[in-house]
Amino acid sequence: MITTAREAFRDALPDGGRLIGLDLGTKTIGTALCDAGWSFASPATLVRRTKFTKDKAALADLIAAQGVRGLVLGLPLNLDGTESPRSQSTRAFARNCEDLGPILLWDERWSTVAVERTMIEQDMSRAKRAERIDNLAAAHILQAAIDALVMI
Repeated sequence: MITTAREAFRDALPDGGRLIGLDLGTKTIGTALCDAGWSFASPATLVRRTKFTKDKAALADLIAAQGVRGLVLGLPLNLDGTESPRSQSTRAFARNCEDLGPILLWDERWSTVAVERTMIEQDMSRAKRAERIDNLAAAHILQAAIDALVMI
């Protein structure tokens, strides 16, 4: 199941369970995990992108090792809310990963900007920002999604 409707995603996971958040980039996939009670999200492993089959295998290994029940995938929309070529690419990625669990596509328009702003405020160097931004963006996406999921 792939959906943008948080109610449908929550209904697919009536007993809750750990979720993984994904921030798809062209070179990396940032990941984050949340607890089974959907309280807090934290950055996890950065997956360096190669071929799709290897990327999916790395995600499947992480999902199995962490007991993940569902995926929250950042959906990059244009500022006006319309879809872009990157949105279409993300939807294709989701279709190819649908067997890993239910997938919630979550609007990620401001996630990277918000995370980068926070890192700059913390006076983090460019090198450290580049190294951490994808996983922190995934955590930001996942936290926003679980905050909305528990409000239903």
